[in-house]
Amino acid sequence: MERSYSFMAKLMHWTFPGVFVYGVLIAVDEVEELENSTVLLEEVIFTIIFLSLLLFRFVFMRRARTKMPSLDMPRNLVLLSRIVHLGMYFSLALIGVTGLIIGGLFHFGVKGGSVLEATLLLHEIIIWTFVNLMGLHIAGAIYHRFKRDGVWNAMVPILREGTGK
Repeated sequence: MERSYSFMAKLMHWTFPGVFVYGVLIAVDEVEELENSTVLLEEVIFTIIFLSLLLFRFVFMRRARTKMPSLDMPRNLVLLSRIVHLGMYFSLALIGVTGLIIGGLFHFGVKGGSVLEATLLLHEIIIWTFVNLMGLHIAGAIYHRFKRDGVWNAMVPILREGTGK
């Protein structure tokens, strides 16, 4: 049986990177920009929408995954895949949460000091963690493309592979 996610699952998979990139593009360049209440409100609204979409995607994809036939893969690769996927969700959520904390600190007048600096550093570390997890995700997709085990075809709508089995 060929593995293939639904159109909705593929749509969420491929539009979410765009939502993330959009968030990066509209993000403030300097934290001091949050002193403008309009900018702060826009950031908070976007982040709440982003976190809501992330939660919906997580729940939807967990259900979609349970409907898929199991893969004939070594347990360590299945575990690595799950860790990377959960790590991406967790880091994306933490990016949003730390962003809200930064906004909250600014809203309540904390515009400097060790608490703000530590939160900004944590925010950046989590962003780079996500970027590295995304790199692992892409490397895994390419691995499956060359392996021709159907994983690529399940989510990627282009460059279809013939199965090697």
